[in-house]
Amino acid sequence: MKRRILSGALLALAACGQPSGPPPPPLPPQDAGRDVTADVSRDTLPADRPAPDRPLVVAPGGGEFQPPRATLRRLTQAQYRNCIQDLYGEDIAISRPMEPDSVVDGFASIGAAEASISPRGVEQYEALAYDLAEQLLVPARRARTVGCTPAGPIDDACARAALAPAGRRLWRRPLSPEELDALVAVARRAAMTLGDFHQGLGFAFAALLQSPDFLFRVELGVPDRARPDRRVFVGHELASRLAFFLWNGPPDDALLDAAVAGALDTPEGLASEARRLLLSPKARRGLRSFVTEWLELARLDDLTKDTQLFPSFSPELGPAAREQTLRDFERMAFDLEDDWRELLVTRETHVTHRLAAVYAVPGPARETDGFRLITLPENSPRRGLLGQVSVLALRSHPVATSPTLRGRFIREGILCGFIPPPPVDVNTALPAPSMERRSLRERLQLHLSGEACAGCHIRMDPLGLGLEPFDAIGRFRRMDNGVVIDASGRLDGMDFRDFQDLTRRLREHPDAGSCMVTHLYRYATGHVEGDPELSEIDRLTAFAETRGNRLREIMFALATSDGFRRAGPTAEMP
Repeated sequence: MKRRILSGALLALAACGQPSGPPPPPLPPQDAGRDVTADVSRDTLPADRPAPDRPLVVAPGGGEFQPPRATLRRLTQAQYRNCIQDLYGEDIAISRPMEPDSVVDGFASIGAAEASISPRGVEQYEALAYDLAEQLLVPARRARTVGCTPAGPIDDACARAALAPAGRRLWRRPLSPEELDALVAVARRAAMTLGDFHQGLGFAFAALLQSPDFLFRVELGVPDRARPDRRVFVGHELASRLAFFLWNGPPDDALLDAAVAGALDTPEGLASEARRLLLSPKARRGLRSFVTEWLELARLDDLTKDTQLFPSFSPELGPAAREQTLRDFERMAFDLEDDWRELLVTRETHVTHRLAAVYAVPGPARETDGFRLITLPENSPRRGLLGQVSVLALRSHPVATSPTLRGRFIREGILCGFIPPPPVDVNTALPAPSMERRSLRERLQLHLSGEACAGCHIRMDPLGLGLEPFDAIGRFRRMDNGVVIDASGRLDGMDFRDFQDLTRRLREHPDAGSCMVTHLYRYATGHVEGDPELSEIDRLTAFAETRGNRLREIMFALATSDGFRRAGPTAEMP
């Protein structure tokens, strides 16, 4: 009832159609008339390495790089959680549901640029906002949330002192005087109704948390004086863009201060902040978010298999496999700082007791012992990312392996090839085993011989058959239905003998390096690149090769690139 009494003031502030607030500051006068990001990649490389020449690469057809239009991006569920817990502590519980993420082209970060909020989602965010506001203002947390002692139920000065820094952190920019006045008015009216300062302040906090300025990343850029047909991200928008890419969370106070000082609007200042963010422990979280979206690892939390066929399967296997892959990427990027492609062939990995049992290697004695870094034996048939449960079990059916799903992952996920969906009128089911066609390889020949299927399946199935030595939960096997498994095949003109030979071929494939850059570009920018952007991806790929394809350096180069800093006109602009 009390909420309904205050709904008019709250809706006037929070239920607006577009984010509000002052626009980002214009470019500094000294940058007028020149390309402020043209020299970023030369001037912002790590200080201990020389800068290579920056080649001029044009897009297909001879056109120059053209950035995509700017869009609003809704916070993903992970970003929402990270915002709250980064700003107010990990002891804040986020237990209520919120609008589900929208996955487009394999990435929630791309879906976030196309997603709005449903009527049900509005209700969920409202309930969550009040729940969080209540937690933030319990007596044990008031000192760190409010920062002042009210003189009574009504204290506008104390409310203003609490809401100004809270708004800056939650909306990732300073509040305008009008916005702050409106929030103080919400707190005053609620306190008058309820007779309590902190309960009244809770309604203002709930308004902050329901606002589009919090729920959406407002990154639209300002007109580029040198190129009127383009926009450039500066100030607080660039701070937000940088933090959500590298940390998958909000900018900290230091980054917001840099935005106020104009430091992000110069190549040197942007490079300095990008280096700082990549040296933070939060950068590991950012990498984990990218890998989770790219490899679809969230699906492992609900992994299911037929336990009659796979009695060793348990619901804990999927989450353990997800963490194994994330730990391996994190170690390669931040501890070893090695070429990411080594993850395709490495014999080093992290295992739990349960994973070690699947891999038939020594591991921790008990599941409660957690993860241990091991080195697979030289004669092990398993190696690298493609030998992990996270890939093998996820790209299999509940009752059997799927060379098609596994091959499609290699073709699209590792090499960035495109496989169209099957025609709607084509039966994709395989025949049951028979005396003439006992193995899965023999039954897959139907895909490769049929005119409607062969064009796509010839690019997937031979690669997936290279993974056939591993069953639907990732255990090694030598036989399939009484037939010795043949894992040989051909990859883009190169023959491979077995699974290990396939991983070596993939490690050296000319498309593997550019594909990783492409996936990171999509994740960072929130869209699938168009032809006018291919020149930028080519340039970043060339840069990555000079830096040994190290993930942290690729992320640094992308964060300081034209593709990340620039945008075309917004959807509403001509």
